[in-house]
Amino acid sequence: MIRSKILLFSAVLMFAASASYAASPLDGAWKSNMSKSYWTNGPMPKGFSLTIHLKWTPSELEYHSVNDTNKAKPMVRDFVAKLDDTVAPLRNNTRFNQVRVKQLDGRSFQVLEQKDGDVVVGQYWHFTEDGKSLFRWGVAKAPDGESKAFREWFDKVE
Repeated sequence: MIRSKILLFSAVLMFAASASYAASPLDGAWKSNMSKSYWTNGPMPKGFSLTIHLKWTPSELEYHSVNDTNKAKPMVRDFVAKLDDTVAPLRNNTRFNQVRVKQLDGRSFQVLEQKDGDVVVGQYWHFTEDGKSLFRWGVAKAPDGESKAFREWFDKVE
């Protein structure tokens, strides 16, 4: 009897552990939706096209994005960050070299992009309850030195 209970308890623990490593409902590809997005320093570029691929674990985010608004010169950004506001490197980018991600609740995150410790972009990400949309808004120092507020909307595409 005790052996049966131990086996059952072990099976429950193994199931719980495997469930914790299951794909997150926030995993996937998210495509920009220009009709629901805006920047306060002017219109978004014509044909703005940004796709973000996200992979989540209970403690980490893997981020890959491709901004192919300029088809001849797409901009790619990759990083891996802990969800505890720890500074992580953001390589191969002239505007930012660090990123910090802090989970605020089950569907909301603070994301800071920094240059040598100075926050250049402060943003809040929120996933809708149905899991079909992501919006992020915040304030950023644009490459021309002007600050802007922004709201960018993304629809889940995979």
